[in-house]
Amino acid sequence: MLSAFHIPVTRTILARSANEAMMIATQLGFPAVLKIDSPDISHKSDVGGVALNIMNATGVRDTYNDMMQTVKRLRPDARINGVTVQSMVRSRHGREIYIGLVTDDPFGPVIAFGAGGTMIELINDRAMELPPLNQFLARRLIERSRVAETLGEWRGNAPANIDLLEQILLRISEMVCELPQLREMDINPIIVDEHGALAVDARIVIDNAPQGVSSRVHNYNHLSILPYPAQYEQLWPMRGGGEYTVRPVQPDDAQMLQDLVQGLSKESRYFRFVSSMHELPPAMLARFTLIDYDREMALVAIHKTRTAGEDGEMLETERIIGVSRYVTNPDKSSCEFSLVVADDFAGKGLGSRLMMSIMDVARDKGLSEIEGLVLTHNPGMLKLMRSLGFTVKTFEEDADFKLVSHPL
Repeated sequence: MLSAFHIPVTRTILARSANEAMMIATQLGFPAVLKIDSPDISHKSDVGGVALNIMNATGVRDTYNDMMQTVKRLRPDARINGVTVQSMVRSRHGREIYIGLVTDDPFGPVIAFGAGGTMIELINDRAMELPPLNQFLARRLIERSRVAETLGEWRGNAPANIDLLEQILLRISEMVCELPQLREMDINPIIVDEHGALAVDARIVIDNAPQGVSSRVHNYNHLSILPYPAQYEQLWPMRGGGEYTVRPVQPDDAQMLQDLVQGLSKESRYFRFVSSMHELPPAMLARFTLIDYDREMALVAIHKTRTAGEDGEMLETERIIGVSRYVTNPDKSSCEFSLVVADDFAGKGLGSRLMMSIMDVARDKGLSEIEGLVLTHNPGMLKLMRSLGFTVKTFEEDADFKLVSHPL
């Protein structure tokens, strides 16, 4: 199952007899590793179910027989399928990592990361994150664990391949999202060094899909947070030439969003935030980019430019030039919107497109009305709202604002 999601694993073959184990070990190469295979035994080492560094076929045969006898004596109730055979993973500077999955009520599946190995319970190093993960969340999950301190340069060892660990976490996240039947998973250990990472043991518990989750594609009701909604990505032509992409916001967009706000004129910033602030505070920036796609949506307009570098090579840069968003109201049938467009891209049709796109998303989510507050002395926004068919009314609670609304 791990291999199907491109998670690197050591080759593992089940042997049901001592002679079969000898032949498999000879084929895979020595030194060999034997591990008991039983659905009833989670911690193999506790019952003598793990043997490392077996150097020859005779040792494999004897170890197989001894292991079967020991495990049957210590766990007579356990169902035993046989013994798995692996080639010993050699890594002088390898760190042992744990990645797991637990299912929690009411949050659903939760991904765990920390120190692995035989002392995993004693060390008790666990950082946890709700799926789906992206690169930003995967990196943050690693950094929150105590074992993260050993992944850099450590006692003369080269830094571990953090990028590959991030990729493994992203693939685990994909597994969790696409397989609602997963209930528990322990990958322990994953051995990681400067050259790569390899999962050498895993335990996976599968159950029926949670109630309310059908077998149709892209049903994520078992998750607390919906995955990135890539179906809302669209490429649009820009008035006057060029093109731009409208897509849902991502956590990695934080700096580009900050650049957009800092580049606005004082008037545009005031129209959007009703504040004289020059940039978004860190908490607000995180709030605007780490969103719950089920309860809210933010669409960003991305404009790409290509320039020649000093060496003549063409470089592509991205910039956020507009944002529309909505947040579902407590009545769960209507939502409140906001909109901002970069000053140097005003008059190019971005405002209309961003509003129509965010309305399409709200409509797709089953909402019946979209509304917002617009400053009375913001004629450009009021003109745009009227052109899109919004009703403009006096806001009784504050004469400085107009209440604009549109059925979906």
